[in-house]
Amino acid sequence: MISNLQERTSDFIATAESYRALGQETLNARPHPEAWSILECQEHLNRYGDFYLPELEEKLLRAKQRCKDLPFKSGWFGEKTVQDMLPKDDQVRKMKTFSSKDPGGSALSLTTIDHFIKQQKQMLHLLEKAKGVDLRSVNTRITLPVIQFKLGTTFRFVIYHNERHMWQANKTLATVNA
Repeated sequence: MISNLQERTSDFIATAESYRALGQETLNARPHPEAWSILECQEHLNRYGDFYLPELEEKLLRAKQRCKDLPFKSGWFGEKTVQDMLPKDDQVRKMKTFSSKDPGGSALSLTTIDHFIKQQKQMLHLLEKAKGVDLRSVNTRITLPVIQFKLGTTFRFVIYHNERHMWQANKTLATVNA
C-alpha cells in the first residue's frame, strides 16, 4: 500500500512541476464560473495538506513499530470514504467543500504550486517513515470533528483526495486548452 501511495505522490509532484511551465492566464482559467482553476485546485489541496501533514507527522512520532507485516485494511466507513474520493469512469462524485477549504476567488500565483510540491515531498518523507509502524493501531483526527481514521486510512484519504483534485486540474487544463 505504501509503495502505491508513494508512486501516486511522485506523480503529483511531476504533474505540478509541469504546471509551472503554463502561463498565469492558463493557471487561473476556469472552464466555467462555478469550476475551479488549476491554481484553485492546488490551493484547495494545500489547505488540506496544512491540516493533515502535521497530524500525520505527530501520529507517526507516537506510533508503535510494526509487529507483524500484515496488509493494511480500513474499516467500512474509512474504506467507503477513501473510495468515494477517486474518479471512476472519468467522473468524480460531487461533494461540498468546507468554506475554509474553498479557494474560489483567491489571488493565486506560482507560489501555490511551490507550496503543493513542498507538501508532496513532505508526504513522501512521512510515507517512508510509515513503513515501520503499525498503521492500524493509531487513530488520527480528520477535518470532520468527532470522527477519526486509522493512520493508514488517513494516508489513503489524503492521497486519494489529492488524486481527485489533480484529476480535476488536468480536466481543467484540457478544457481551457481546447
